[in-house]
Amino acid sequence: MSKRQVAMVMDLNKCLGCQTCTIACKTLWTKREGMSHMYWNTVNTQPGTGTPLNYENMGGGFKDGVAQRGHRPTVEEFGKAWDFNHQEVAFGGKPDAHLMADGGHAGKGPNWDEDIGGGEYPNSYYFYLPRICNHCTHPACLEACPRKAIEKREEDGIVLINEDKCRGHRFCQEACPYKKIYYNEVEEVSQKCIFCYPRIDEGVTTACSRQCPGRIRFVGYLDDQEGPIFKLVHKYKVALPLHSEYGTRPNVFYVPPLSPPRLDENGDATDEPRIPTDYLISLFGPRVPDVLKKIEDERERVRNGETSELMDLLISRKWQDLFGPFTKHPRDAGRQMGQGSPVKFYKKGERP
Repeated sequence: MSKRQVAMVMDLNKCLGCQTCTIACKTLWTKREGMSHMYWNTVNTQPGTGTPLNYENMGGGFKDGVAQRGHRPTVEEFGKAWDFNHQEVAFGGKPDAHLMADGGHAGKGPNWDEDIGGGEYPNSYYFYLPRICNHCTHPACLEACPRKAIEKREEDGIVLINEDKCRGHRFCQEACPYKKIYYNEVEEVSQKCIFCYPRIDEGVTTACSRQCPGRIRFVGYLDDQEGPIFKLVHKYKVALPLHSEYGTRPNVFYVPPLSPPRLDENGDATDEPRIPTDYLISLFGPRVPDVLKKIEDERERVRNGETSELMDLLISRKWQDLFGPFTKHPRDAGRQMGQGSPVKFYKKGERP
């Protein structure tokens, strides 16, 4: 058990699907050989198959406390990088040529079905779901590794892979029910999100949260009663884990998305939400209706001229209030933090 647990909350009502978080992570951490297919941060369109393709049906995690064997995703299922028809568009001489990825509409990259969504007109819908490693309290990957190459940091609960110990057995990939562990076929080691721990050690929040233009990501410690994480997860109870039934106790939480109303055959709004509540429950568990009602009630209070700490927190008027104790600017940190350098597991204070 870790002494403390750093965690993240993402408010899905504010996610733009702009992928700024994805690019911030990728340009910082996945520049090495064998990492071109790795997106430690992904933003998928829901409802959709996600990445790796159909990861929700790949198994892993725990059931009644018993480890479940899962599928080991391939590079193709994660999605190889797209190739675009730049030559055809720029030099092909065809006035009707437009830029597109190979593989057609959905392509073969990590966002298999971006912006496709579900439902039928006029009640079609979708929302965005960013995902990183959940840095679980009960990590299935840690228990599955025969090399003991995966460790959970005592000071903050961040789960890391010691690449010096890893031998590429990939049992961690099978065990993780969220399939957020990648395999580097060049270096023959497993790699994944490290919650930007060199930044965290210096009091700087993660790259994905700091670069988010939608202000959707809150970062902090679960036990910090004055911090945003504690208030959203424990005080107001509006932030829920993704697929808690996997039994790993994830430490990334989500505020479920509100929904516009469904329209009837005359085009008039009904009392039924356009995003099916049952679908949200399948992702975030049975408390979804209570959470959505809580948010609606607090919004109504504000409309009536009352104050709401929860609404102020979710609106995030003060940007740095999102980051708990991790508010330092990267330029003021005491050392280089990442910059595409090799990422290996070091105990705090040991990293050169």
